[in-house]
Amino acid sequence: KVELIGDDIDRLLEKYGHIPLPPYIEREDEEKDKELYQTVFARKQGAVASPTAGLHFTKKLLEKLEKKGVKKAFCTLHVGLGTFRPIKTEDITKHKMHEEFYQIPDETLQAIKETKQKGKKVIAVGTTVVRTLETYAQTGRKEGFSDIFIYPPYSFKMVDALITNFHLPKSTLILLVSAFAGRDFIMEAYKEAVEKKYRFFSYGDAMLII
Repeated sequence: KVELIGDDIDRLLEKYGHIPLPPYIEREDEEKDKELYQTVFARKQGAVASPTAGLHFTKKLLEKLEKKGVKKAFCTLHVGLGTFRPIKTEDITKHKMHEEFYQIPDETLQAIKETKQKGKKVIAVGTTVVRTLETYAQTGRKEGFSDIFIYPPYSFKMVDALITNFHLPKSTLILLVSAFAGRDFIMEAYKEAVEKKYRFFSYGDAMLII
């Protein structure tokens, strides 16, 4: 019988574990992925995939944004493996969403409230942030498990703008961005991205939807 306590498990995972790269990256993870596939915001353990819109940010970029008057606030959502699961039902409303743990600090909610009151924009860095904030808008709960499925038409309550990567076809994520910007607009944007050879998916480029 082997008994392990939390610290032992953490050390073993750090020593022997692998970075869980998305299934469409058809190579073994490398040492460099520990840094490349991690955001500068990351604090709490629990996610099995990176919120990849955040990969475009560095500490230096955050400092530049702060000097320009952009205020940042944080939330937690532990991305699950279900984020890679394609939609297989003809009727999208019958797709079963996975659950992910989320947590929103009081100071983040206060910052959002003040931003809205001033008539300024709340910009979500990634679909994970959108799902977290819109779950709160629906439930009023600052912590819990989210299985929110956002698809057109949808009226966003918390988010005014979105930074997001280019997503897989038949994914819940592309439906979310289509709900945010409109399907035709997103299809045009993706067409242009292909023509201009933008990089797609986790290690790819991002778009800002205002």
